[in-house]
Amino acid sequence: MVSTDGADLERHSCDAWPVAVKWRQQGKEPHRPAVVVRPATPELVARLMRWATESGVPVTPWGLGSSVTGASLPVRGGVALDLTSMSQVTLLDEVNLLVRVQAGKVGLELENELQARGYTLGHSPQSLDRSTVGGWVATRSTGQFSSRYGSIEDLVVALSVVLPTGERVETPMVPRAAVGPDLRHLFLGAEGTTGVVVEVTLKIFPLPGLRLLEALRFETVDAGVESMRLITRAGLRPFLVRFYDRAEAPYAMDDPHLEDGCIMFLGVEGVAGVASAEMAAALEICERQGGQRLGAAPVEAWMARRFDFSSVENVLGTPGGVAETIEISHFWDQILDTYAAMKLALAPFATTVLGHFSHVYPQGTSLYLIPLGQVADDAAAEARLLRIWDAAMRTALEQGAAISHHHGVGLARLPYLAQGLGSALPVLQRVTAALDPGGVMNPGKLGHQQARRSIPAAIREEK
Repeated sequence: MVSTDGADLERHSCDAWPVAVKWRQQGKEPHRPAVVVRPATPELVARLMRWATESGVPVTPWGLGSSVTGASLPVRGGVALDLTSMSQVTLLDEVNLLVRVQAGKVGLELENELQARGYTLGHSPQSLDRSTVGGWVATRSTGQFSSRYGSIEDLVVALSVVLPTGERVETPMVPRAAVGPDLRHLFLGAEGTTGVVVEVTLKIFPLPGLRLLEALRFETVDAGVESMRLITRAGLRPFLVRFYDRAEAPYAMDDPHLEDGCIMFLGVEGVAGVASAEMAAALEICERQGGQRLGAAPVEAWMARRFDFSSVENVLGTPGGVAETIEISHFWDQILDTYAAMKLALAPFATTVLGHFSHVYPQGTSLYLIPLGQVADDAAAEARLLRIWDAAMRTALEQGAAISHHHGVGLARLPYLAQGLGSALPVLQRVTAALDPGGVMNPGKLGHQQARRSIPAAIREEK
């Protein structure tokens, strides 16, 4: 289907990036497509891409527009390629534990269908109900249960991709291979700059036999982070490890009157005997660091509302409301210094800065920061959000941290991409240029073609 309806074009002109939300509130549409196309089959995607490359027309793949970095905004106009009409499950392999699904499938719909058959994806981002399988691949997504199940790059077995030239490529459908470089990674995290992902084969897992949950209170951030480090060092694999600082703990506990303290949510699942032993070992580690058990109820309540994004959305919805979500990652021996530096850098631009640690690895963890504030109006809020991004990214780079853990680059991080990748940037540019010689695939992203207007330039407009 091809649409030039004004409301349809407007919907595809704004994603969930708070800066874009402020554009919409001011009636601004700096990145409006000329047309929205909803193909029903991979063959139609291939025909479109051949035409677009021959004609030099920009194409920006679109899932549900839930990117919080501007990754899906059509900065050169052209075609917004909406893939939500392609949402079929084409294979459920219960022997080899695989599901093959078209890229436009909504994550929560797929998870519900699998659970009805006794399986789970193990992939559960906060945006599960507002994101698609193709979007996960494009942005190198991770989920709240990644410490047990891994991130999307660990779960993707094979991809079907339409290249900008219209060719369809299938990566090998095998459990593992050593046949040259792993070509899946040309498309994982590429944000639609190397091709259009049309079908994905994912691992699935049997639903666990037992799930155990516990909340713990810690006196200091240091003690909680050290507990997380020791849990992963011991080889334990809880599906849930989230640790909230004093500022965010009341939000996590849904208790604005919560007394001082940091909060950890811990969860294990699997075969009953193994899960019980794993929880006991994790709790012993936490208690040695001063953790105090609070019971399962706070975690159960959080599990029931974990897709709720309203704390940020409600602030953004008010005139002059300022709210952002910025996630980075670092090694264990540097994450606390980075946390302190990031909180200090963001404090001048927000009333409060919430912080939590999650997505743990034996080598390190992610750090998620949520600055919240209020300024005079939405124009001032737009400028303030750009100042927040600049302060956060410059501080992350100074600390040697990854400038993104799982939200991707989009427009928010584009001005900092060169520093974030360093000497590897030319490799990315050569790959995207080779696969997209016409420069039509989501141009203006990931350094393939620069956007018209840089974010640092916009920062100088703040009064």
